[in-house]
Amino acid sequence: MKLRMFLMLLACLVVFGGLFGMKFMGNKMMNEYIDAMPVPPATVSSAQVESMRWDNRLAAIGTLVPVNGADMTTEVGGIVTAIHFESGQKVAKGARLLTLDSTAEAGEVRRLKAQAELTELNRARREKLYKLEAISKSDYDAAVAEANAARAAVDSQAGLLAKKDIRAPFAGQLGVRRANVGEYLQPGSVIVTLQSLDPIDLDFDLPEQYTGSVAPGYKVEVTVEAYPGQRFAGEVLAVEPKVDSATRNFRLRARLANAENQLKPGQFGRVELLLPGERQLLVVPRTAINYNSYGDSVFVIAKKPPAQGEAAAAPPQQAAPGSPPPTDLVAQQRFVKLGEARGDFVAVVEGLAVGDQIATSGLLKLSNGLPVIINNDVQPDLKLDPKPSES
Repeated sequence: MKLRMFLMLLACLVVFGGLFGMKFMGNKMMNEYIDAMPVPPATVSSAQVESMRWDNRLAAIGTLVPVNGADMTTEVGGIVTAIHFESGQKVAKGARLLTLDSTAEAGEVRRLKAQAELTELNRARREKLYKLEAISKSDYDAAVAEANAARAAVDSQAGLLAKKDIRAPFAGQLGVRRANVGEYLQPGSVIVTLQSLDPIDLDFDLPEQYTGSVAPGYKVEVTVEAYPGQRFAGEVLAVEPKVDSATRNFRLRARLANAENQLKPGQFGRVELLLPGERQLLVVPRTAINYNSYGDSVFVIAKKPPAQGEAAAAPPQQAAPGSPPPTDLVAQQRFVKLGEARGDFVAVVEGLAVGDQIATSGLLKLSNGLPVIINNDVQPDLKLDPKPSES
């Protein structure tokens, strides 16, 4: 009985072992056949790595701020009796904006003025008596002090009365009115915003390594999302004399002409700070860069190296009908270190040399060692400063 079971198990092992062996050999032969099949080449466009001279400039992001800008508020409370402006109006310095009820304050000024006049008459009388030696010096000094205090009280009340009349502290453009006639305003209530728009300033930050490279007077060019393709020119007005210890950046302020009031406080702008001199850089088209989280790379197109023990590859022969076109070019992935991007080009700091041929299209279908065919029949017009209409 035991012998019969052993023979049955042995027979099963032989059968299943044969099946698995046949399956393994079949897969191996299929893989060898697939590996032996020619890989169809990918068609790509190409360009050569160039050396270009770029003007020296730094890029940053900044925020537009007014030369003068404030939310007009009330220093004292009161009922609005008159509004002297319209929303969006341009006003001159000193223009009246809003008047609060000042009946009580005006009456108090008149009372204090009358009291001041009385004390001044009293001082004048005592001065005459003092000269006649009819009163003591201390009596006369008391009359002088009383007259001075009365005049000071008038000035103080007049200042309070003036706070009921809100005026523009500088010329600029008003925003949306936030007060109405008859409304009671608490101290500190916002009436309207007033902004000086021409010229306008822009604040931006640069890393600390550029502290010795910038100075007031350097030219800047600014673009904003609201006006794509339009550049606003200005110059650096001031450089912060300290570096922020938290960000290791330092602040700069540039001033821009804004005659048409296109730029508004609070907008963000892209800044290009123009520095003296030029830089010699290796550049490639933007489309040649394969961006990845593990590193940026390009595909260099080169001659296929001969296999070990083989002679140098002969010129490709005419392809047989139905077979891939012959080529002796392959794509080789090469990781690069990128620098500044400008227009349709990107600067390459490491990884390439002048004259290297790289793929500029079809990157998604490329892999390391894949045969390629170059087709440059259609090439885009690459520019350093393309306009939106050319994109």
